[in-house]
Amino acid sequence: MNKEDWIGVMPAITTPFDDEGQIDLGFMRKHARQMIEAGCTGLVTPGSLGEGGTLSLEEKSGIWQGLSEELDGRAPVIAAVSALSTAEATAIARSAEANGCKGLMILPPYAYAGRWEETLAHFSAIIEATSLSCMLYNNPIAYDTDLSPEQIGHLAGQHQNLHAVKESSGDIRRITEIRRILGDRLAIFAGIDDLIVEAVDAGAVGWIAGLVNALPVESVQLFELARSGNREECNRLYDWFLPLLRMDAVPEFVHLVKLCQQEFGLGSARLRAPRIPLSGEDRDRALMTIADAKMNHAPI
Repeated sequence: MNKEDWIGVMPAITTPFDDEGQIDLGFMRKHARQMIEAGCTGLVTPGSLGEGGTLSLEEKSGIWQGLSEELDGRAPVIAAVSALSTAEATAIARSAEANGCKGLMILPPYAYAGRWEETLAHFSAIIEATSLSCMLYNNPIAYDTDLSPEQIGHLAGQHQNLHAVKESSGDIRRITEIRRILGDRLAIFAGIDDLIVEAVDAGAVGWIAGLVNALPVESVQLFELARSGNREECNRLYDWFLPLLRMDAVPEFVHLVKLCQQEFGLGSARLRAPRIPLSGEDRDRALMTIADAKMNHAPI
């Protein structure tokens, strides 16, 4: 991958499990193909939405190999790299490269928000571990580590294979500030579903998306309308989509996205422990939102 390849809608693909709790790679391959055929430009796996923290390196490697074979060059498979230690993270990066991945999405260390010097060393070690194209993932809400636009610029100046950043701080001003500092040096991606139109307006050229797992056609259409400047049609689709997109911006986002997949016929709601399916009022509210979206139909 090059910087120009970081563009468009790239699903953070969910990880499907069978009745025994094992990865259903056959379904995952089919699901990946459906999303690429809908117009998605790459796949990120297994990130937070893919329950990556519950998967072994062997399981991740199997996913990367299977999806790389399935897509066969039609779109890149991008590995989400997250770990407690820098040594483990660099091992994950090398395994991703060995199993067919064309890019890396790099997260800060789990459970430790270090000083800038430590964060810089961690990210640099992963970026330098392979020759793969890299994306930084900034999500201070989830991981406590917050990369400022200036720090992102520092990393971009040190590493030529750093080509993109996924901005998930929730502050649209971050996108405009990254652009002000770096120009077009990095491809900027939105990382929060219910800010996608605003992020495109601010300069994002891509979207690491969640609800796309359940609604790939609608997600690609929304992104393309946002980029086209067709505000009337874009707003009409966005208004319909927002109650669903907001399911990706709450602590139970994995549960909710998978529930949407099940209800829209593109997967199941099965999770890997410690997560368990939603029940009671939480599930009822989600099902009502989904039912309302189905009844009104997407305006595309």
